[in-house]
Amino acid sequence: MKRALLLSLAVGLPAAAAQTLKALDDKRLPFTVQLPQDWYGFQAEDGAQGVSVISAQKPPATLMRFLFLPKGGKAADISTEFRNFEAGVKGSGGTLRLIGGKNSAYGGVRGSERVYSLRHSGGELRMRVWFGSGAQNLYSFQVTDSAARFARSDALFKRVLGTVRFR
Repeated sequence: MKRALLLSLAVGLPAAAAQTLKALDDKRLPFTVQLPQDWYGFQAEDGAQGVSVISAQKPPATLMRFLFLPKGGKAADISTEFRNFEAGVKGSGGTLRLIGGKNSAYGGVRGSERVYSLRHSGGELRMRVWFGSGAQNLYSFQVTDSAARFARSDALFKRVLGTVRFR
């Protein structure tokens, strides 16, 4: 999957518990999800299929992406996906440091997630990235925010992940 880094879009998020979630049931997506009601749709111009939202129209903002790629009958290897993701970030000039990871499932789809620190010319970001392999699609869900705000945005991201239902 193509990756886009939005290095200038990371900070500022109200408390996770205060966020009202609203259902997104777009038939073009192979899943439903509840997203923060007052966030904005974002087009990354990277050709990725799915939905991306940001917490504010101008930086600083928190980014969440819920992407998918049809597998076309091929087997997906989550470890390879993470290697490709990490190589893409490094190729863009960022320095990744793995903070932690675990196997996890959302909406009945098994996968693996990792938390990274990303250093770049503008500062430091935190990212949680989940790759999951469904029957027909490979999924990539992520949240990106400043290091200082990540705990709050990650808590909201976990709430949102709990609402994902695959079709």
